[in-house]
Amino acid sequence: MTIERIETGARMSRIVKHNGVVYLCGQVCADATQGIEHQTQTMLDKVEAFLVKAGSDKEHMLSATIYIKDMKDFAAMNAVWEAWVPDGFAPVRACVTADMAREALLVEISVVAAEIETE
Repeated sequence: MTIERIETGARMSRIVKHNGVVYLCGQVCADATQGIEHQTQTMLDKVEAFLVKAGSDKEHMLSATIYIKDMKDFAAMNAVWEAWVPDGFAPVRACVTADMAREALLVEISVVAAEIETE
């Protein structure tokens, strides 16, 4: 069983692949000075790019864990999430409140997906 690590640093790998499963490290927004909608969208854009880099896509997501700073932003975050996830391909999901690594961060996500099978 081979474990492939992509973009590995001293602290973590951004992607780990094992047995046809893709694990992404936690993703945050591109600009933490923006509101929850922008933070959520740019966070999901990064997830999508990493999934493609790992040989997967949004339709192959298995699970998502979303960490949100304040549940007052839950509805706005969900609106962006629901527009991003393809119809009929929603993964299992958990959403919890959490302290963020930086004060300005409002949301973070961790995703597990299946690799796209190639023939």
